[in-house]
Amino acid sequence: MLADKNRLTREQSLFLVKKKRDENIYCCMKMENRAVTFPQTKTILDGVNVPDVRLDDIQAILNMRDAWKYLLDTIDEPVSFELFCKFNGLIARNEALKWGTLRTGNVGISGTEYMPPIPDENTVRAELDRIVNADVSAAQKALDIFAWGTRGQFFWDGNKRTSMTLANKILVAGGAGILTVTDKHMERFNELLLSYYNTADASELKEFLYENAIVGLEIYKLS
Repeated sequence: MLADKNRLTREQSLFLVKKKRDENIYCCMKMENRAVTFPQTKTILDGVNVPDVRLDDIQAILNMRDAWKYLLDTIDEPVSFELFCKFNGLIARNEALKWGTLRTGNVGISGTEYMPPIPDENTVRAELDRIVNADVSAAQKALDIFAWGTRGQFFWDGNKRTSMTLANKILVAGGAGILTVTDKHMERFNELLLSYYNTADASELKEFLYENAIVGLEIYKLS
């Protein structure tokens, strides 16, 4: 079992979100292989037009902004199936066939022959409840959620971003930091994620994320 690396107060957690949100959104774009830079992402989040960025990339960035706002607005609400769907509804808005509802057809994943099954709502609800109610640390729970949601591909689009956002709600609410895969670790993350798709063994992926992607206030300290 992975213990929490960070034990932050609510004030410290919100301070960390303020400092890391833009980077997290940028890294979510990189997870999707979107051709945007961090300065472009930050400029868009600041409300300034960036003419060289595609409209669908701008939409994806603003969708993540809205998902983070909703995360903070609901920070004290319990994790639920409805919340999971709401996050996807914000993140995949105007990107997918449908957003905010479970997919009803097959999808493929680039680089692997693994084909996730069409999700059954009762099964998804039960699996989510089992993870959320497990007697484990916030870090362990968040990584379990991320791995489960990413491989499950429960929605038509935005599954990694949706799963990371739900994981971050657990971390921020629990004062356990923020999950962000930075450029430095993106290639290794993709290798481990592909291996996880193929084998269904998430242990190495979760260990890597625990060591390299959960950050606290080691850099950003309150005065």
